[in-house]
Amino acid sequence: MLLREVEYAKPASVADALTLLAANDGARALAGGQTLINVMKARAASPDMLVDLNGLTELKGIELAGDGTLTIGAMTTYTELVTSAEAKARPILAEVAGSIADVQVRNRGTIGGNVCANDPTNHLPPLMAAVGARFTIVGADGAREVGSDEFFVGVYLTAVGPGELLTKITIPAGKQDGFAAITLGVDGTCIANAAASLNGTLRIALGCVDAVPVVLEPTGADEASVRSAVQAAGIEPPSDVHASAEYRAHLAEVLAVRAARQAQGSR
Repeated sequence: MLLREVEYAKPASVADALTLLAANDGARALAGGQTLINVMKARAASPDMLVDLNGLTELKGIELAGDGTLTIGAMTTYTELVTSAEAKARPILAEVAGSIADVQVRNRGTIGGNVCANDPTNHLPPLMAAVGARFTIVGADGAREVGSDEFFVGVYLTAVGPGELLTKITIPAGKQDGFAAITLGVDGTCIANAAASLNGTLRIALGCVDAVPVVLEPTGADEASVRSAVQAAGIEPPSDVHASAEYRAHLAEVLAVRAARQAQGSR
């Protein structure tokens, strides 16, 4: 289906982008467009204006601090993350980004666009929740930083409000991480997934079982403790043509164990 007529703007700075978004209630930020354009084609969303963030170099780039902290610009693409020398400080990031969709999507899709879409079947929201990422949001009142527990609000909803932009994601140092998923085909979206971080105590985030990542902190990293934590969470996954609620709940346990094992084996 063809797109309906929509106004288009390409700001020269983040400040200009914020002005455009604040002045137009029907304006939407356009990052890689891998989700938004398809949603518009399906007429599931119909913005009046697209504010194109491509070309804003201040929203791109990956920086590695001396303490191992990574700062990733919201407009950084999956491919740029995969090929970044700095991102090797947290290997799980490139591993997961490199498994998303296909080359064409990875060349266009952005890290910020992925997390802001907050599609429950996406790879990155549970990973960001597991590693303890923090998100910098800028609006007319300045910048604020929120953790993943505040950032992911609901299906397709985040803490980024009208007239605001996600500018960067900050990820603490660490190497003992894991990720496991069952997808629709090799390059498809997830039926269920789980991310784990063992940089200190074990932290696991389950995806595809709720509107936002379900974060668990098992008492131990062994299989019994992980399974027990998943069961105690009382998750009630949705059913659809790809999996029943019961099957997703089963997968959540299995994938949490796999992610935890990978985290234990990482160095």
